[in-house]
Amino acid sequence: MVAWCYTWQVPTKRPRHLVTETDDLAAALDAAARRWPTLTRPQLLVRLALAGSHSTGAEQAERRERRIQAIRHHGGVATGAYGDDYLARLRDDWPT
Repeated sequence: MVAWCYTWQVPTKRPRHLVTETDDLAAALDAAARRWPTLTRPQLLVRLALAGSHSTGAEQAERRERRIQAIRHHGGVATGAYGDDYLARLRDDWPT
């Protein structure tokens, strides 16, 4: 069975979205309804979308922080490995 999620709203210039409630979405909305029992299903859908957006932003921030920590941890590991004249010797090998 397919249920439609549609609400009448005050006219707006903003985009509207019509969403078909699949089994997976219904399960997510049912779980959200247990957490926020006073909200309607369209309100729950908005709440879940915003929570997903915040979660994604937090994950991106965590990945960024891990990359920065890795750079700080490994930065300078190869210091001195090539010698002072390495770049000049490398350029001497290049054709002019």
